[in-house]
Amino acid sequence: MKTDIQIAQEAQMLPITEVAKRAGIPEDDLELYGKYKAKLSDGFWDKIKDNKDGKLVLVTAINPTPAGEGKTTTTVGLGQAMAKLGRKSIIALREPSLGPCFGIKGGAAGGGYAQVVPMEDLNLHFTGDFHAITSANNLLAAMLDNHIQQGNALQIDPRQVVWKRCLDMNDRALRNIVVGLGSKMDGMVREDHFVITVASEIMAILCLADDLKDLKERLGRIIVAYNFAGEPVTAEDLHATGAMAALLKDAIKPNLIQTLEHTPALVHGGPFANIAHGCNSVRATKMALKMSDITITEAGFGADLGAEKFLDIKCRKAGLKPDAVVLVATVRALKYNGGVAKADLGKENLDALKKGIVNLEKHIENIQKYGVPVVVTLNAFVTDTEAENQFIRQFCEEKGCEFALSEVWEKGGEGGTALAEKVLETLENKESHFHPLYEDSLSLKEKIETVSREIYGARGVIYEPAAEKQLAKIESLGFKDFPVCMAKNQYSLSDDAKKLGRPENFDIHIREAYVSAGAGFVVALTGAIMTMPGLPKAPAADNIDVSDDGKITGLF
Repeated sequence: MKTDIQIAQEAQMLPITEVAKRAGIPEDDLELYGKYKAKLSDGFWDKIKDNKDGKLVLVTAINPTPAGEGKTTTTVGLGQAMAKLGRKSIIALREPSLGPCFGIKGGAAGGGYAQVVPMEDLNLHFTGDFHAITSANNLLAAMLDNHIQQGNALQIDPRQVVWKRCLDMNDRALRNIVVGLGSKMDGMVREDHFVITVASEIMAILCLADDLKDLKERLGRIIVAYNFAGEPVTAEDLHATGAMAALLKDAIKPNLIQTLEHTPALVHGGPFANIAHGCNSVRATKMALKMSDITITEAGFGADLGAEKFLDIKCRKAGLKPDAVVLVATVRALKYNGGVAKADLGKENLDALKKGIVNLEKHIENIQKYGVPVVVTLNAFVTDTEAENQFIRQFCEEKGCEFALSEVWEKGGEGGTALAEKVLETLENKESHFHPLYEDSLSLKEKIETVSREIYGARGVIYEPAAEKQLAKIESLGFKDFPVCMAKNQYSLSDDAKKLGRPENFDIHIREAYVSAGAGFVVALTGAIMTMPGLPKAPAADNIDVSDDGKITGLF
């Protein structure tokens, strides 16, 4: 079997103008970035906004394991399969971050014969959206420090600066730093911090904004610090809104590329789901719904993170209603949850499967709490056995879920037709009664405890004293009605990454909370989660290279 990058590099792509034409997008509404990438113009929305919405399908997964799950691969393959069945579908994905590409996780273009292309462009600089977000974030940081240096008319308390600089790279050395060292002209000495770009509030704002006007209003509401009286200081107070918006005026436009089988894909925005809200942009999703019969989107990591935030934050804020959820699992990952070592996952082991399937069980139950029909799909591996597949099929059907095997990695759209047919059957025969998990009127603590109890299965929530004070202050400032964005490790339903399967009798630990006033949610940090990841001992960057003729190798 060829590697993902070999398959992608050998693909015969269509000019993006041709892909756009198939999707009903006039060439005049494309802003070309070479031959195979384009942004959609601001004016295009006005042409399609009155179209009837198609169906919305969310693809999510069980908790990720080293065995692999294939959520993006399934999303892409399902879109290709819909096209094979004669349905007009569009895929809506997030853009990959450079951090995982050079770290441990790799890129996010799908895999095998279910990929979006050009794969190297997407996984690296793409159309520059992340660079624009990084620049806007750091411009605000520079203007904040400059204001303090130039007389501090807003009486900003340097001990209460909450805005962090960002970089789209895993760099643990930048988590906690000191700025302003040197002479008096080099700024005030204070502790500062970096987050990865995908955790920046500006990333969240870009993904939730309806248009440029809404973007500017949200940027202006960003709280960057508190003054000596304890009152919030915003980006608008610093007169930074216009300049930031100028840097983001192109980044807010959705990007159009294609799958290996030329299915249109809108790829836009990229917040991580473990430290941010984990969904592609509202603009891209809404455009896809107006252009297609079926929009297939995905949310990051497992359903306890990405799907919960899609349903409780994105859908709540954007007025979206999902019609079905596809929940991805693999035999290998379920056996890993059942205690099997990675080296032994290729052997049939029904006992381990029975132990590990409780992770899938919890995710099924969680999605059903939102009133949305669930289709479980197994992303097939050659080592899977018929007995293992049948066990999972029977388990899902007993839980009231539809089930389908997916072979899109190996066969592309053709390998996803069984899943596509099951999704179509679900859309036609089962009505979605979507509702969020909690009401806006609950207190922030009640929202945190609802997610912890209902989605994670926690016994209770323990708050650090600092988090208690922060939550009280956030509510006193008038942000009680905001949804909560839980920052939690992705590997476990708990906040302890080592607790696999379906943990019981555990508490969620909240160590810090802060408000993203522009994005419109409150972030609660659990356990030891970091908003600036680090590189592993042997990063993926070790194996990435480019030949003399410009061909990239080692990217996955």
